[in-house]
Amino acid sequence: MDRFAPDFPADLLYHVEHQVWARVDAPDLVTVGITALGIRVSGEIYMCRARPLGTVVEQGRSIGVVELAKSIVSVRAPLSGTVVEHNPVLAQQPERVHEDPYGAGWVARLRPSALEVERAALLPGSAVIDAMAAYARLYNIEIAHG
Repeated sequence: MDRFAPDFPADLLYHVEHQVWARVDAPDLVTVGITALGIRVSGEIYMCRARPLGTVVEQGRSIGVVELAKSIVSVRAPLSGTVVEHNPVLAQQPERVHEDPYGAGWVARLRPSALEVERAALLPGSAVIDAMAAYARLYNIEIAHG
């Protein structure tokens, strides 16, 4: 079994099934990205593109796409809202998603439309490790605990 010691920052909210995270920056602004485990499962990301500015997305639906070695897959939105910003760095440096998934590798920013209702479907960083470990086992990856 492959061992992996990912970081799951405590200040983030995680959608385990879709391997995405949300950071509430303000009541009307949420930054979203792909988890370190999601990146590990997917493999090398060669391109990452968010939906156009102004696009309204629903929780669990596509907020963007990533191109992998042999496929293009959707990045699912952890929350519903309107895309208000893209990460401009990813157009030229998609590897930032790998290098700093919870910092410089963020994908998009949303103006959330149902934050208080939908956050119930997300796990806070303090409670996510067991769910992530169960998800990782599906891919024959063992989460190494700090």
